[in-house]
Amino acid sequence: MNTLTRDLPQYGGTSPSQAAAGAAAGVNVSGRLDRLPMTGYQRMLFAIIATAWLFDSIDLGIMTFMLGTIKTEFGLTAAQTGLLASSSFLGMFLGAASAGMLADKFGRRPVFQVSMIFWGIGSLMCGYASNVNELMGWRVLLGFGMGMEFPIGLAMVSEIVPADKRGRYVAILEGFWPFGFIAAGVIAYLSLGHIGWRGIFIALAVPAIFVLVVRRMVPESARWLEDAGRYAEAERVISHMEERVMHSAGLRSLPEPKRVVTASQYQSRGSLIGELFKGIYAKRTIMLWSLWFLALLGYYGLTSWLGALLQQAGYEVTKSVLYTVYISLAGIPGFICAAWLVERWGRKSTCMLMLLGSAAAAYFYGQSAATQAPVSQLIGAGLCMQFFMFGMWSVLYAYTPELYPTRSRATGAGFASSIGRIGSLIGPYVVGLVLPVAGQLGVFSLGAACFVAAALVVLFLGVETKGRSLEEVSH
Repeated sequence: MNTLTRDLPQYGGTSPSQAAAGAAAGVNVSGRLDRLPMTGYQRMLFAIIATAWLFDSIDLGIMTFMLGTIKTEFGLTAAQTGLLASSSFLGMFLGAASAGMLADKFGRRPVFQVSMIFWGIGSLMCGYASNVNELMGWRVLLGFGMGMEFPIGLAMVSEIVPADKRGRYVAILEGFWPFGFIAAGVIAYLSLGHIGWRGIFIALAVPAIFVLVVRRMVPESARWLEDAGRYAEAERVISHMEERVMHSAGLRSLPEPKRVVTASQYQSRGSLIGELFKGIYAKRTIMLWSLWFLALLGYYGLTSWLGALLQQAGYEVTKSVLYTVYISLAGIPGFICAAWLVERWGRKSTCMLMLLGSAAAAYFYGQSAATQAPVSQLIGAGLCMQFFMFGMWSVLYAYTPELYPTRSRATGAGFASSIGRIGSLIGPYVVGLVLPVAGQLGVFSLGAACFVAAALVVLFLGVETKGRSLEEVSH
């Protein structure tokens, strides 16, 4: 046994006797993880997992910027354009629900690897679509891969990061969205006129290979292994993580971990879906499903159409792209603010603030676009809207995985995301129907109403999870 391992306290070593004890009574993964300092090793794992959010944002951002061009090429009606914008969300719905259950049954790591294969193939084939129906079909496959990413990524990050920093880091996942959205705008602005939308889709399939390789560095969740009764494997994973953390931090020992009783030690694993509606989880499930549906209905209904709406309002194509990129910059301070507030104010209060702020900003942005207000006013309203919307996303991600136990965490996050994807699916299509009747102000007012309704759901059904271990929240 090396020096690093020898200096570990009880439950922190890798000796056969400790492994045997772990097999009898668990290996105290929660207690051991939550006492670890945050080091470069955990941040590296976090960054690899966070690529899911980066590439998802790039793809959806690209569709925002290319939707008008594709609409023109295929001669689509507003309703058809809405269906195209919604098609990837159908795949996300299916992917999120299935991946969550698979990850809780077979582990986080293998399912997380497979998701990128679907994403890469879908993006590649979008570039070769000869008609809108083919494009929709490949967008569904691409969305299936993206939908698989989120519940697993949320579960993995929440199960790796210590409790006192968990909310902040899960919220930071959303920070990859504005960077991805901005990158998408830059790509569209520089490349759309040269390689077209087909070439962009093909090019975006290439990074999938790189991501597939680097994800092999992410270990299986020790929390999941322990919960599944695979104590020897859990011991190896957590001991390796402790060793890497001590090496990164320059430590020779770690504090004594607090003993935490995990679900597998006193409760059998039953139906994963049924678990979501048992005891305290029923109210949480209703709250999360309502919150995700309403928030994503409003968000994607507006975001998927931003570029096209600006073009319809009379702004040139290149200017509509640039304006959308400009306002997306506010997403960076938005997620930073949310990541700070979730640990200072708590999840519930921050979530309500971001939802109500999104509602107010969306309404004023709609007014500015509908009246072709001066560019400064349009961008100002858009900056406020993106600030609160990206902050809203950060809180959603921080909040969701904390409300379920390890045995059903990915399933719970997956179904919440799936219900949200129904909203994502409906949103762009509804906008396509509402726009000819109510105009731009009506569209953005609808989005604002969705955010207000979501805030009310959190107010009456939400619980606070700030500063509590996952096991304390769940049991």
